Amino acid sequence: MDPVEPRQTTFERILFCTDFSENADFAFSFAVDAATRRQGSQLYLLHVVPESEAQFWKTYIYEVDDVDAKAKRDIDERIDRAHRSRLPEGLELKVEFRIGRDYQEILGFARERQVDLIVMGRQGHSALEKALFGNVTEKVVRKADCAVLVVPLSYRKRLGNI
Repeated sequence: MDPVEPRQTTFERILFCTDFSENADFAFSFAVDAATRRQGSQLYLLHVVPESEAQFWKTYIYEVDDVDAKAKRDIDERIDRAHRSRLPEGLELKVEFRIGRDYQEILGFARERQVDLIVMGRQGHSALEKALFGNVTEKVVRKADCAVLVVPLSYRKRLGNI
């Protein structure tokens, strides 16, 4: 087997997926690190709103004018605080929102943009956490056509002990 060339292991298009959890916020540092290692890298942030949740909110607050624009502004503000404020100078963050099945939207986005690396957080070990996010991570890892970095929140404790 031939060795892998360094060019093949350098990630130019990096996709960071967030559900705005503590774990996703922690994983963002790994996405930034990967993007800063190669000048000219593109860093994407993708947040997927489950379609059922989006429909619920639209029908629940139908009387509010321009609910989609307000929701987008709220998400943009959160991204500004949690992510854009942590970017080193010169690194641009391209933000995308999608509505649909989370893992399908992540994989579709990765294919469309020819992403080299997907960075995702992994939740804890409870059944509820696995059902809400672990299942998404597992499906992305199994079906992605690119490298996937899964960052467990427990790694933060290990880093604190070093």
